[in-house]
Amino acid sequence: MRLDKMRRSSNVEDARGQRAGGGGMGGGGRGSLKLGLGGIVLALMLAGCTTAPKGTAEDVALQHARKLLRSTILVDGHNDLPYAIRGFKDAPGDIVAYDLRKPTSGDTDLARLRAGGLGAQFWSVYIPGEGRGPFARPQLEQIEIARRIIARYPDTFRFATTVAEIRAAHRAGRIASMLGMEGGYGLENSLGALRAYYDLGVRYMALTHNAHTDWADAAAMVPARHDGLTPFGEEVVREMNRLGMLIDLSHAAPSTMADTLRITEAPVIFSHSSARGVCDVPRNVPDDILRELPRNGGVVMVTFVAGFINCEVGRVTQPYMAALRARAAAAATPEEAQRIMDEGRAAMPRPRTTIGMVADHIEHIRRVAGIDHVGIGGDFDGNDAWPEGLDDVSTYPKLFAELIRRGWSDAELRQLAGENALRAMERTEQVAARLRQARPASTMVFTPPVTPAP
Repeated sequence: MRLDKMRRSSNVEDARGQRAGGGGMGGGGRGSLKLGLGGIVLALMLAGCTTAPKGTAEDVALQHARKLLRSTILVDGHNDLPYAIRGFKDAPGDIVAYDLRKPTSGDTDLARLRAGGLGAQFWSVYIPGEGRGPFARPQLEQIEIARRIIARYPDTFRFATTVAEIRAAHRAGRIASMLGMEGGYGLENSLGALRAYYDLGVRYMALTHNAHTDWADAAAMVPARHDGLTPFGEEVVREMNRLGMLIDLSHAAPSTMADTLRITEAPVIFSHSSARGVCDVPRNVPDDILRELPRNGGVVMVTFVAGFINCEVGRVTQPYMAALRARAAAAATPEEAQRIMDEGRAAMPRPRTTIGMVADHIEHIRRVAGIDHVGIGGDFDGNDAWPEGLDDVSTYPKLFAELIRRGWSDAELRQLAGENALRAMERTEQVAARLRQARPASTMVFTPPVTPAP
């Protein structure tokens, strides 16, 4: 979720700068002694060493994490590289100028992807949803940019639309590349457009971004407009089930989450969200929704955005940003306003956010929803405030090393890395195969709500 996205919202999205309490793990969590690192530490203690040599435990855990990520498919639910390239200051939209074979100014390039052990990526084809549109043209342009990025680096990326294709890409040493729409604005209220996007390769769609759609409420906007999903929104969910397109509930209001979970026959995902029980911001997932995931089979792919991980970030940056916008609004020229904003953002104080805080969110979701329902959705190239040491696509092993030090087993880490997300995607494919046999494409037409006469 880019900095540009955040600027359009008046709530906690500002805290991201566009980028808590603790949480135990439960069920054999942090305190359980595992083989591997735990055995090494125990052996040192039995030999009379009260502590490992400085750096030893960290190095062993990091080596363990890197080895594990070489043998499993690490699936990330959300990366905004296509929008970063669209907004590239030196050459907007130019995928050749934004050369991923070289170090980039953003969070993503080929060398860092390989260093991070990434196996599969949902590339976000985000477009802003504010205003009256049109939305279909920019949505198609973003899909086209993402497809060109994937095609430009065939030695690294392989376009994938099914779990079988993801696993085949991994066997071939490629990063499986899928597309995810961030908000349903590009539908322009047409189920035919939804089917066309599916045919172009889109395999998940978030129902909203920061603005309500005409048929679903977003978390960022107050007041609500629909109290969840409208009848047309419910039909969008059903048609996504029939197609085999994952429903992404990141950015959705809790009422929209609850309505979707009531209707959907396939698992949902949260492509880049964290736990509201740890950091109470509207973009995170409430515990009552987490408790519904075992029945649904869905997965929360934990994001690394500092403002969603550490609530202190929002408490500090929101009033700062409000004052900064007021200064910019009083500027004599647009250029002066932009200078004030740019300099102010660069100087903005940010509370320290750690990898351990991200692990706390993962463990909270594990404790409330279960180990089957947690994954990874970093949101790289979508904001500018990260936890220390978890600031680009090369850094995934550091998070897994933190969980190894907390006692996570290899089987649990593989579920987190990607097996949970792949299971949800595979189940969605199975539901679609059944529903396509049972019913034809929906012909429902969106009807605007009638506004009562004064």
